Amino acid sequence: MAAAVRCLDWIWPLGRQRLATAILFLLTAVLLTGCLDSDVAVRFDNQNRGEFAQHIQLRDRLGSGQSVSQWFNLIERQGKRLGGRVERSGQDLRVTIPFDNGADLERKFNQFFNRSFQAEGASAQLAAELPTVTSHLELKQNNFLLLERNRLHYDLDLRSLGLTSSTGTVLLSPAGLLDLTFSLQAPWGARSLPKPDILQPNQTSNGQLIWQLKPGEMNQIEAVFWMPNPLGIGTVVIVGLVLAGSYLKAQQKPQPPSTETSAIS
Repeated sequence: MAAAVRCLDWIWPLGRQRLATAILFLLTAVLLTGCLDSDVAVRFDNQNRGEFAQHIQLRDRLGSGQSVSQWFNLIERQGKRLGGRVERSGQDLRVTIPFDNGADLERKFNQFFNRSFQAEGASAQLAAELPTVTSHLELKQNNFLLLERNRLHYDLDLRSLGLTSSTGTVLLSPAGLLDLTFSLQAPWGARSLPKPDILQPNQTSNGQLIWQLKPGEMNQIEAVFWMPNPLGIGTVVIVGLVLAGSYLKAQQKPQPPSTETSAIS
């Protein structure tokens, strides 16, 4: 009881609204343990083919209820509208969406995780329950004849999922309830840029970078990866074949008779 009083004494200066929010988080932490796992993965097979996927697993009491079912149905509809395939089994949902190039990835990814797109077609109650999470992915591509340099920047604002002070310090984070990851896989691997405000990956496995996202905070990810440029390689091959053909043709031309042979005749 004394610990609870000290906790309330610490939270009370934050104001009644934040006190209610803090109490809600504390009650949720007691009732639900490790409730939601969400993995978002982006995979490039080559320059013109890849896919991104969201895998959601619900556990314990969070996995039941009408709101959860409506939420899953909403995500399914979003994925299918973008040409994705859906796998659903009980409290487990995976949506996989293919893309054709970097621009297609940007468009589909940002649309899929856009809140207005998420809330479209949802009930008023569910739309109100969806947290305000801002997500934006950007991919810059530069061609260097045989190779293509890709620079991926991803901003994910999860501050609505935590309790912060007026100065922006995270006071309470539902990290124990939410296990959120983002991963990137490219044929030749990728590397994270070492910048002060950039979240660094926790794991590197078989050319895949995996970031552990932080609920209640602003998450910024930036990575660079290289891929072969088929157009540039094809151009070099064609030029090489033309030059080789010209050389062989020149070698097969009949040689003019020598002056000595003409004189004897």
